[in-house]
Amino acid sequence: MATYPQDPGAPDAPYLTFWQERHLCTLTTLRPDGTPHVVPVGVTYDPGARLARVIAHKASAKVGHVLAAGPEGMPVAVCQVDGRRWATLEGRAFVRSEPEPVAEAERRYAERYGRRPSPNPDRVVIEIRLTRAMGRG
Repeated sequence: MATYPQDPGAPDAPYLTFWQERHLCTLTTLRPDGTPHVVPVGVTYDPGARLARVIAHKASAKVGHVLAAGPEGMPVAVCQVDGRRWATLEGRAFVRSEPEPVAEAERRYAERYGRRPSPNPDRVVIEIRLTRAMGRG
């Protein structure tokens, strides 16, 4: 198995297929002291828009970390693993609370994970503007 970089806007078919399978992922953000904060999340990958999306509660630590980074966003990574296969997407994260981006994130979540997320008026979406993709498959 070879490790390979990918263009996050134009992944090869196996890489994209892996991101379409149902897998739990992790999101790594940085705390104010610079230490990593890693949590399990559901992630959707939209190579056409060069975005990964994570739905979250607006009061969660991960959202707080991204907001604390300010208007330039925060460098983050999302990763999924299945046996010896793994894939990581890196980029800058921003929090979006407008109804349209949240609804789009919920739609994509339902498509990937096979169920619509429970209604939550405090939901936001962490959008990750992708700069790098890598993995082994």
